[in-house]
Amino acid sequence: MNINKAKQRIDRLKKEIKKRNYEYFVLDKSNVSEAVRDSLKKELIELENHFPSLITPDSPTQRVGSVLSGKFKKVKHITPKKSLQDAFSADEVRDWYERISKLVPDEKIEFVCELKIDGLNISIHYKNGKFVRALTRGNGIEGEDVTHTVRTIESIPLELNEKVNVELSGEVYMPKKSFDELNKKQETLGEALFANPRNAAAGSIRQLDPKVAKSRNLDAFFYELGRNSLSEVPEFQEDLFKTFKKLGLKVNPNWKKLESIEEVIKFCKSWHNKRQKMPYEIDGIVIKVDSKAQQAKMGFTAKFPRGMLAYKFPAQQAITVVEDIQVQVGRTGVLTPVAHLKPVSIAGSTVSRATLHNEDEIKRKNIRIGDSVIIQKAGDVIPEVVEVIKNLRTGKEKKFIFPKHCPVCGEKVVRKEGEVAYRCINDDCPAKKRRNFYHFVSKSALNIDGLGEKVIDELLDIDLIKDPADIFTLEVADFYNLPLFKEKRARKVFDAIQKKKYITLDRFLFGLGIRYVGERAGKDIAKFILRHLKRVGPVPKIEIKTSTVQASLFENAKAPKIVEIKDAFTPDDVIKTIQSVDIKDIANIEGIGGAVAESLTDWFSDEKNINLMKKFNNIGMAFFIAGTKENPKISGKGFVLTGTLKSMTRQHAKAIITQGGGHVNSSVSAKTDFVIAGDNPGSKYKKAKELGVTVLNEDEFRALVLPQ
Repeated sequence: MNINKAKQRIDRLKKEIKKRNYEYFVLDKSNVSEAVRDSLKKELIELENHFPSLITPDSPTQRVGSVLSGKFKKVKHITPKKSLQDAFSADEVRDWYERISKLVPDEKIEFVCELKIDGLNISIHYKNGKFVRALTRGNGIEGEDVTHTVRTIESIPLELNEKVNVELSGEVYMPKKSFDELNKKQETLGEALFANPRNAAAGSIRQLDPKVAKSRNLDAFFYELGRNSLSEVPEFQEDLFKTFKKLGLKVNPNWKKLESIEEVIKFCKSWHNKRQKMPYEIDGIVIKVDSKAQQAKMGFTAKFPRGMLAYKFPAQQAITVVEDIQVQVGRTGVLTPVAHLKPVSIAGSTVSRATLHNEDEIKRKNIRIGDSVIIQKAGDVIPEVVEVIKNLRTGKEKKFIFPKHCPVCGEKVVRKEGEVAYRCINDDCPAKKRRNFYHFVSKSALNIDGLGEKVIDELLDIDLIKDPADIFTLEVADFYNLPLFKEKRARKVFDAIQKKKYITLDRFLFGLGIRYVGERAGKDIAKFILRHLKRVGPVPKIEIKTSTVQASLFENAKAPKIVEIKDAFTPDDVIKTIQSVDIKDIANIEGIGGAVAESLTDWFSDEKNINLMKKFNNIGMAFFIAGTKENPKISGKGFVLTGTLKSMTRQHAKAIITQGGGHVNSSVSAKTDFVIAGDNPGSKYKKAKELGVTVLNEDEFRALVLPQ
């Protein structure tokens, strides 16, 4: 980027940051997370570092704090307020340590780590031990006098245990429970909801009526000391906390003293997931040099104290650029536009693509190639574009024209009335076939170990397989034709395939990729087929070893001994059943309906699909319905899974629930009985809390569903 382009980008970034800061700090409302402002600011800092001649006094990087709202009296701070330098990765923390180590050579540096509460920074003054004033941070030099509301917070003492003069820094915050209650009240009154607890806390502190602030159950923690008349001034950060407690001031108990920078990094990472379970929001860890004397030696930059650092958790949102928009074709022929992005770190991983869903979504959000956009990722959600930052447009952005023909096979695409998706209707489209293979062997379907998308691509590229049944005709020697396959690996994949000749019918039906037949529908249809077979005659008995069944259900996981083989039947039995029953009988299956029934019967009316099923029959494939004695604790209960489980795969957890008589849903509602929250849970966890649904951690889930 040359200096002219850099200047244009810097000017737009400054305007956008100013707009976002005004919404966040002054209006106390924001539709995006703080990570978005951090991302904008980080890009601005990088550009100014590269082009220092473009730094101007009005740049957001040259000022501490926020714009004053003008509502309250402005008062000068006794001790000017400094911001903290941010770090977004372990490497940046190590770089900071390298810099400060040079400032105190031959001295051992120890650290104190504290939770970075996502609230409102407040300075509080006590005179002769009595509360006299509270100021917002403001612009760092002067803040707003909010004494009338802050004094209503019960955790802030109106009188200290000693008659001293002190200037203190703390964080006023709103607990998650209070935030939920406030928004419910706002909704009942028909008033605007607060975007997050931080905005709610700030809005409460800036109320003209102190009774409003008092009613909102605010809380506070203290963490720093300014000018004071203490007889013994703490020389270390850990001693400061002891002094605060002695004075009667509340401190966050989750601080820790650490002896090395690697211990600091480990501590920071340990809170990535634990923070979700805290009763208040935290957005990072504040790292401080423990020794006040060392902090003084390290001094200050123009903006930051060198002896402190704010480690920010991996962002759930970030700013990046849409470099291109391409369309991919799914297994059902749906055309999905995908944004190809300038790589950006989000939620701890590098993201370079995001779904744009469909043509309507692109038009609604007015997304163009070249746009700067906010993207987000929460939990296991696929990254998506949240918003276009139109203020950063240069005029060179290009509108995306949705294709009228399939980008793979060239056939015309159609959009049926009432649907948002365009589809390629060519059954021989190579893209549809390839993705059908991916789906067939996926974890939710046959879950064939070692047969991932890359191996499927290699088998297709050399024409070793043409349809899913061909997978079961492969010999060990066939895999020698693939890159990186030797005898041991080839034998392992071959054995994994052979195990899946015996599979639960619901997984097989789901794996076929029949439109509308998802995991839940597959289970209901499988039970229907078995009931029908029992009515028309005895179900064929096929010997299947229990170990094989367990391997099929619980691949790569220790299976609890809960599986019972009830009945087994063949692909021919499935064909005969679907073709002989009335479509209305299928539609009347609870949870199925007309669309699923029509799609299922259409699939089994297609000669090409019938031939595929007969091929499965000829290679000896057999299906069963595995059951167990129902677990009374979970029978009939609805479960939703979110986050990453450590002791089992998600498929393992689903199998345990369904074998016990429960069912698994994809979304949380008031009818959900349990939400199972693993590491890094997403929006489902938050929704469960809002609705009062019981949330179980992994240990609680295991205690509920597994035999003791």
